[in-house]
Amino acid sequence: MRAKRSFSLSRLLLHLGLTLIGLFVLLQSFYFVQVLWFRVADPEQSAFMAEQAKQVQQIKHQPVAYQQIAVHLKRAVIAAEDQRFDKHDGIDWDAIEKAWMQNRDKGRVVRGGSTITQQLAKNLFLSGERSYWRKAQEALITLMIEAVMDKQRILHLYLNYAEWGIGIFGAQAAAKHYFGISASQLNAYQAARLAAMLPRPRHYDKHRDSAFLASRTEFVLRWMGQMQVP
Repeated sequence: MRAKRSFSLSRLLLHLGLTLIGLFVLLQSFYFVQVLWFRVADPEQSAFMAEQAKQVQQIKHQPVAYQQIAVHLKRAVIAAEDQRFDKHDGIDWDAIEKAWMQNRDKGRVVRGGSTITQQLAKNLFLSGERSYWRKAQEALITLMIEAVMDKQRILHLYLNYAEWGIGIFGAQAAAKHYFGISASQLNAYQAARLAAMLPRPRHYDKHRDSAFLASRTEFVLRWMGQMQVP
């Protein structure tokens, strides 16, 4: 009788395991199909936009062509968020190691190691939740994006869907919100300031006179001229 019960339990666990594997494969296939579509088409909205839409009255977002975004902003965002953008395959292990060591030394999180591609994966498909599962899923989607899109398309999508304030998404909406101009008209300083806001856009939307934001803007200004744009 015990052997029979043990056999039944083994079969149950096997079925459960196969079901979980099937659901995992189905979920990844769902993401991959969307990534393939976004290679040629712009998403109607991102996961972050859908999340904020529950909290604010209006989402401001206007995707524009890659050529309609100032080169200054492209250079500034790479300088601020991912200086090795053209050298890695989506995940920058060197940056992750440096971030881990710096956070360990400080005893708190003071630096992140996410690339532009990882941030795009999170913005489009996931959420701001901090968990091992979310990070693992982000890594998988990141690899999918890098496998099917070139760097220009990745940067283009990132600039069009990045969060830049309370209900503000994309370079065009950000340029109009903060400076009253289009994304193509941004000068070097304006671009650097927008790029400096990216880690905490909602906070800096409310605290535009922040001393840290000013110093971060100067840092981006110093480095952006050296960045390669796809």
